[in-house]
Amino acid sequence: MYAFAHRLLRGAAIGAMAAALTAALLLSMPQGAGAQDSAPFPPQDKAAFDAMIRDYLLEHPEVVVEALESFQRREQARATERQTQTLQSADLRYDPESPVIGNPDGDVVIVEFFDYRCPYCKQVTEPLLEVVKEDGNIRLVMKELPILSAESYLAARAALAAEKQGRYEDFHFALMTEPGTLSEASIFAVAKDLDLDLERLRRDMDSPEVAAALDDVSELADRLGIRGTPAFVIGDEIIPGALSIDAMRQRVAEARAGAS
Repeated sequence: MYAFAHRLLRGAAIGAMAAALTAALLLSMPQGAGAQDSAPFPPQDKAAFDAMIRDYLLEHPEVVVEALESFQRREQARATERQTQTLQSADLRYDPESPVIGNPDGDVVIVEFFDYRCPYCKQVTEPLLEVVKEDGNIRLVMKELPILSAESYLAARAALAAEKQGRYEDFHFALMTEPGTLSEASIFAVAKDLDLDLERLRRDMDSPEVAAALDDVSELADRLGIRGTPAFVIGDEIIPGALSIDAMRQRVAEARAGAS
């Protein structure tokens, strides 16, 4: 993965240098010379230009390294700015399309990004619920991020559809504690056991609103730099991976102290 990203960065850097050299060459041409043709210069000139770029980079390989480093710094700065802005956005903590568990008016907000087929998400489910219940003043915002399989996406759609029947919390924890691998049959078996209206559930699962809500969460995760599940936002901190119950309590206490 790193090698692939490195190749992309290298290609972008070389492309930027080529663009700069192209601009310099065009500026050196007589005015109007490029306007008469669909290409900025004839094929034979382009071949010479390509050779010039190649010779220059072979003679000055340090330019590639400098360009890569500069490109990486700019991209990191953009990512950090985007992440900071997203952490402060209302969409993260108060999006009406994201189900809430616990105290809707809690003074500490925990945002969880999760996938129903993620074993670490399942592992953290009970400790998280225990912390929310024992504290009593936590707003737990649920962000469905189905990234592992088609069944993950199906389960997420079903959970958001269950929210429309006022049964999100029951359905969520039933799916998280469902033994074995999730399938379409097991997902609807859980819904049936909870006495959900299955016809309405299927209809709501296929609604544009549910699809849009999942797309919004995916975009939000991308802006935050979240690439896996589970991931938490507690206060203004992004925490990737599963947390122990003691670590959760500590993060909540720190977020509460930081907000006071």
